[in-house]
Amino acid sequence: MKSSPRKRLVAVGAVCLTSIYRVPSIPPAPVKIVSTDARRVADGMAISAACAFQRLGGDAEIWARLGDDPEGIAMRAELAATGVDVASFRMIPGGRSSHSSVIVDANGDRLVVPFHDPGLDKSADWFPVERLKDADFFHCEVRWPEGAHAGLTAARRAGLRAMVDGETAPLDVLRRLVPLATHAVFSDQGIFAYAGTDDLETALKRVAAEHGGHVGASCGPAGYAWIENGAVRRVPAPKVDVVDTLSAGDVFHGALALMIAEGRPIEAAARFACVAASIKCTRFGGRLGCPTREEVEAAGG
Repeated sequence: MKSSPRKRLVAVGAVCLTSIYRVPSIPPAPVKIVSTDARRVADGMAISAACAFQRLGGDAEIWARLGDDPEGIAMRAELAATGVDVASFRMIPGGRSSHSSVIVDANGDRLVVPFHDPGLDKSADWFPVERLKDADFFHCEVRWPEGAHAGLTAARRAGLRAMVDGETAPLDVLRRLVPLATHAVFSDQGIFAYAGTDDLETALKRVAAEHGGHVGASCGPAGYAWIENGAVRRVPAPKVDVVDTLSAGDVFHGALALMIAEGRPIEAAARFACVAASIKCTRFGGRLGCPTREEVEAAGG
């Protein structure tokens, strides 16, 4: 029996070199504390989602900009080694690549300190939009609004399904991007900010009333909630012993995009994505903890 071709994702987002440190607890006052484990990883919201899409059985390519500094060169090589297509990375002469430090405590909670060069060229007029004709899905996030807007606009023109990661961001950024996506997949805090309410059901219905496409929210241990035929539907997340929540939402987005691209109904797609994100939470190292497809399916995804 001939296997189905792997689905292809184009992702747009900010790339960051992240140092992750594991500590027993995050102290409330300045103090020196020794970490018990550490990782360094090239990541970013859409970048980690693309890596998850790839690891779970799809093919992903990333459109992103980096400085031509040693950090940028290293990140490009690291991401290429995952199998993700980085041919469309733009290395900006004299630019400083983004980097961050993340402190993860024993509960899996985290403190994130990022740096993004405000002088790094924000333009997206170099995007190879002709490549969208070979894609099955488009995904972006809110940290590089100019790139996300250009990508979503091109995806709409190409008739391509497109997901925006509605993480917490300035309201004007969300209002520019969300209407362009066929799939608006928020964090719970992101949809609260966008809808102007902290009641999840009200927020989902309020956004869905003006959107027209899929509207949902990833709610961490509470799973995924979305609007279907005017009603709120939910899929719970498996209960796990949490080690590290960094990139769990990104893994969720990548997994959900892959399942939708493969034609799964939203409920089945959300269940798979919740299982994938939950397994990731049991592993230290941000996106490096993304499971394989076999692991997700064995756990009920």
